[in-house]
Amino acid sequence: MPNTFGHLFQITTWGESHGGGVGVVVDGCPPRIPLTEADVQLDLDRRRPGQSKIVTPRKESDTAQILSGTFQGQTLGTPISIWVKNEDQRAEAYKEMETLFRPSHADYTYQAKYGIRNWQGGGRSSARETIGRVAGGAVAQQVFKKFLPKLEIVAFVSQVGNLSSTVPVEAVSYAEVEANIVRWPDSTDAERVIELIEKVRSQGDSVGGVVTCVVRHAPVGLGEPVFDKLEADLAKGMMSLPATKGFEIGSGFAGTSLKGSEHNDAFYQEAGRVRTLTNRSGGVQGGISNGEDIIFRVAFKPTATIAQLQQTVSVTGEAAELKARGRHDPCVLPRAVPMVEAMTRLVLVDHWLRQRAIAL
Repeated sequence: MPNTFGHLFQITTWGESHGGGVGVVVDGCPPRIPLTEADVQLDLDRRRPGQSKIVTPRKESDTAQILSGTFQGQTLGTPISIWVKNEDQRAEAYKEMETLFRPSHADYTYQAKYGIRNWQGGGRSSARETIGRVAGGAVAQQVFKKFLPKLEIVAFVSQVGNLSSTVPVEAVSYAEVEANIVRWPDSTDAERVIELIEKVRSQGDSVGGVVTCVVRHAPVGLGEPVFDKLEADLAKGMMSLPATKGFEIGSGFAGTSLKGSEHNDAFYQEAGRVRTLTNRSGGVQGGISNGEDIIFRVAFKPTATIAQLQQTVSVTGEAAELKARGRHDPCVLPRAVPMVEAMTRLVLVDHWLRQRAIAL
């Protein structure tokens, strides 16, 4: 069961949803990078449950503890281990899942593949695993602060159900996104999205949507031209997140309706730098970043666990009905934003280190 992501900058996540805790080991981080638990906590607080009325009410402080790899507030170049304790465990709420498979969850496939599974909250397949990713992404962010201070990564919820944002990607700011609980790019418009999520929750149902991410001031040259194309690694990182069902970069699927003459990004020179008049490539050409904004979108399905009766089968193959208990998000999108940013950081820092090695 692969649990490691990256080449030169690697993370290995560990832990189960209702075990003693979850965490990450970060290997390959350069030495002398400023890093404290407060640097990690900022993003963990954005990911944690119980942060607003539209997310799961599970009460977890998600307090980060750095166990190794730092000294006097700086990285040592050795493995960095970060641990978060599980504080609000209610495994009894999942007792029915010991014998019944939850529709659209990993219960059946895990059982079929391994012959054993942790049915308490989904165990390893729970979104709680992403704590390690977010913590690892926070370490990557500290690398960027030192070596690429202009680099900016902003993810935001651009669609929930049939509601879509009309704010241009170029105009989205981190401050505006974090100014409302749904992480919508326009705070004055966020209430209608919140109302939709609350309505769906009151019906015992869930709703999906899209997270858009923009990377500004990325250096030219990130990515490899064959199997490790930048967009390919971004796609892998995003599609490895729980509940993801789609990835597109630049013009994406909409670009298929254009002719080449309409889709091509024409070049021009500006202040000694090669630029493109348009950005339908999404900042990546031939698998390598071209210096324009990297823009991509990630589709998230409706949360699989809902408070309605659903048809299922037992572990012995008998027909059954299941109405899920426990505490779950009616919409994963608000908490998915820091997860998308974290995976983006992890992909970019790994490719930046690889490009740096080439330059040396």
